[in-house]
Amino acid sequence: MDMHAAYKELGSYRAAAEVCGSTDKTVRRAVARATAAGEAPGAGAVEHNYDDVAAVIAERVEKTKGKITAKRLLPTVRAAGYTGSARNLRRAVADAKAQWRIDHHRGRRPGVWTPGDMLVFDWGEIGPLFVFCAVLAWSRFRFVCFADNLGADATLSALAQCMETIGGVPKTLLTDRMGCLKATTVAGLVVPTPDYVRFVVSHYGTRPDFCLAADPASKGIVEHLVGYVKSDLMIPAGLTVSDLKAANEAGRAWCAEVNANEHADIVAVPNERLETERPLLGALPSLRARIGTVVVRKVDRLSCVRFGSARYSVPTIHIGRTVELKVADGEVIVVFLGEVIAAHTVVAPGETSIVDDHYGGARPAPNRAVRPKTATEKAFCALGPVAEDFITAAVAHGVTTLSADLADLVAMAAAHDASAFLAAIARAREFGRFRAADVRSILAAGRGVPRPRGPGDALIVALPAVGTGSLDDYAVGGAS
Repeated sequence: MDMHAAYKELGSYRAAAEVCGSTDKTVRRAVARATAAGEAPGAGAVEHNYDDVAAVIAERVEKTKGKITAKRLLPTVRAAGYTGSARNLRRAVADAKAQWRIDHHRGRRPGVWTPGDMLVFDWGEIGPLFVFCAVLAWSRFRFVCFADNLGADATLSALAQCMETIGGVPKTLLTDRMGCLKATTVAGLVVPTPDYVRFVVSHYGTRPDFCLAADPASKGIVEHLVGYVKSDLMIPAGLTVSDLKAANEAGRAWCAEVNANEHADIVAVPNERLETERPLLGALPSLRARIGTVVVRKVDRLSCVRFGSARYSVPTIHIGRTVELKVADGEVIVVFLGEVIAAHTVVAPGETSIVDDHYGGARPAPNRAVRPKTATEKAFCALGPVAEDFITAAVAHGVTTLSADLADLVAMAAAHDASAFLAAIARAREFGRFRAADVRSILAAGRGVPRPRGPGDALIVALPAVGTGSLDDYAVGGAS
């Protein structure tokens, strides 16, 4: 369209520029030139150096469904006679693609959800950590949990936890085309695995559904949730898979927070909407699904069970019984007849996880009690605990002549006062002197033996008693 004519009709440089596909400055200059030359409106039209190849551009944009770029199209239009710059070509291609999108708009409509109908779930990943995200479409109630893998067991276990948290079973479970849940595809439709069918249809009585391939419209709600979890929970918290238990605790706290706040789209609190939706959900099965690593073990005589070449303790009353082990989130749960009897953190192979309460208290310190056998040993130990401590200390010091010395010490005890002899062997033990001759020399010294003290200890000395007088006896000059 002629810029001068457009300006005359619209009365605005900017409006005329939008109609002519140019800028307001270009329109202003064109109008100025037309006014100076005395041209009538509509006398001339703006020409572009890419007008001759406009049909080629439109054809390639139509053929590629608006995906082709100006860089890829440049060699083609060069061959067709285009001599302009790459910048002008980018403008022409952008205009052609914008026009193509207007003519080929998909015309999507917003999703309309009904209570109790749809639960959408998917996995997200950030670093080594995997996050399971699920949302009830109508109430926008969100559920998040973490795992260290994307296998079928982890997915089904997360789904079971989600429906336990919700308190019911939705009519449809919608997800992306997960490899762990997809057996094959026929005519573009996903055939679920037998395990997934048994879990969803047979156990929970609901229906599995899968998104179309590369179709954001069918899974946009959960994709937004995954992105929201990454930006609002995982990145700020710096969660890593090394502490999976802490990650799940943070996820539960985050869900409690966001489900209690007003949702921007529905202008309602998800927890309150869930109370309205729950009566419309299916009932949970009376038997809960057993998913994940569940093994059977027999409790050995050490009151332990083995898993992964490691030992885990259980209460001693279960010795000889057969128990179940459930391994999830880095924990080993020991179950007997449906009751949890022990819980441990997974340890490395070869290690042992012990709970002292399973054995009635903490482990006592090793005690190598003195057990006299010969008559000499019995006679010496009959002197009391001091004599037993003397033997224990002498053995620890490696006194190989102790048996012979005990005979001399028994004879020595008969010839001396009992209290003096016990004090002598106690002093001998204190200073590491365990020969019979050492004890004899201590007895010979009597009470005159020194009592050395370590540095910093108080030295207590008995001072002699002296008489005292009045201070008046020391007065100078006396009374006049």
